[in-house]
Amino acid sequence: MFKTLDISTSGLTAQRQWMNTIAGNIANVNTTREPDGGSYQRRYVNFSADTSQSDGMTRGVPVSYEVKLDESPPRMVYDPGHPDANKETGMVAYPAFDIVTEFVNAIAASRAYEANISAVEMSKTMFNKSLEILA
Repeated sequence: MFKTLDISTSGLTAQRQWMNTIAGNIANVNTTREPDGGSYQRRYVNFSADTSQSDGMTRGVPVSYEVKLDESPPRMVYDPGHPDANKETGMVAYPAFDIVTEFVNAIAASRAYEANISAVEMSKTMFNKSLEILA
């Protein structure tokens, strides 16, 4: 019975990581320089089934995730007065992602997080009812 909590917990952790990644993207929408050089690159979370934790007896599978860099080329904007502008062309490299898409992804992550919370609540209710039957 505790496997359902483990599965929901892995979903909560994965969705929280997705929300943190989106928050980082939104915070860096105008970052033109990272400590290691170059403009900020959008991060995204790649979800997959974590079959290493599955015992084969349950129907659910925990979720694993990995944060990856979006390799899209930067959005070039002409701004010769910017400190990070190319000295010859006057172009500045900005991160190439749509902030509206990031907000839509944040809503999706929030809904998925809420769904996992509902699953945890349902599991808790089932545990309590089971204990009431046994008592």
